[in-house]
Amino acid sequence: MSAQDGPILIIGTERSGSNLLRLVLDAHSRIAVPHPPHFMRYLSGIPYNGDVDAMVGDAMWLLRNHIHPWPHAIDRAAVAEAAGPSLFGVVSAIYDQYRVAEGAARWGCKSTFMVEHVDEVLAELPDARFLWLVRDPRDVAASAKRAVFGHCHPYRMALRWAAEQGLARAALERWGPEVVRLVRYEDLVSAPDREIRAICDFIGEAVEPAMLAHHLSGNARVTASLSASWRTAGDPITTARIGAHRRGLSDRERRQVESVAAGAMEALRYPFDRSSLDEPAPGPLGVVLRGFAVRLAVEARSLRTDRNHFRRWRRDATVRRLRRRAAPGRALFLAGESR
Repeated sequence: MSAQDGPILIIGTERSGSNLLRLVLDAHSRIAVPHPPHFMRYLSGIPYNGDVDAMVGDAMWLLRNHIHPWPHAIDRAAVAEAAGPSLFGVVSAIYDQYRVAEGAARWGCKSTFMVEHVDEVLAELPDARFLWLVRDPRDVAASAKRAVFGHCHPYRMALRWAAEQGLARAALERWGPEVVRLVRYEDLVSAPDREIRAICDFIGEAVEPAMLAHHLSGNARVTASLSASWRTAGDPITTARIGAHRRGLSDRERRQVESVAAGAMEALRYPFDRSSLDEPAPGPLGVVLRGFAVRLAVEARSLRTDRNHFRRWRRDATVRRLRRRAAPGRALFLAGESR
């Protein structure tokens, strides 16, 4: 694989416009970016101890229960034959098989949780490139509050946002701007021609007109139809959701977000009210109870509106089953590590 054919990974925090950027990239004739089953997020904590067959089996099980089914069947035997010895080696083999089925030259992954695995990716695929997608944490928290993905409580979402921006910045500092590029959501939707051109320059591809009309693709329509949390995937690029927190967060929630995200907000050019630095952290019990209440409302709406609601429940049950099955092995693994 040449440097120009290396994979493209979107990293950062969910609810930051990653579906938009995924579909923009997927609209390019040389790039295939399926909706991610989040293999590394759900499987990386399982101590496989180099058992490639077990890794492949669990990854294929997760793929079968994916909340956004892939249009192509993935051959388990071919994945096992092509996979490297690591979990990401298995993930790469799965994505590469999808790329071939799509007739593309390179694949992409929009699982923003890959921000925790940048070094692992580069150890397996040194030609990988990363798009660090960042969005105003107040808007991220407002979006997550209504979505079936992410923490419903804005304070918890802000903690995740701050931690993940720290990981992304560390990756940029470690690997440099030739490998990691910062993309601000607000810039992408305000000046899409300029930003998409800059992204294409970074990944070594020519701009294609279809990238600016991503919402017309079949993939965009399918994504938008599956969940209310993804309904904007079928919309043209718009600035309408900049500042969504003004409607989606209370003043207290905004201050709570700013209180924990202020350092990263300042570094990433997001103005905030400095008086929020004095906002006390909410009590743990209050966070749990409020988050649970909001989650119930979100799940009730999802039952009415989402085509993939029960697939998501089945996926979550699959993940719990895999982790329970691995629990004894994990305990033994950790005991061995402590000796």
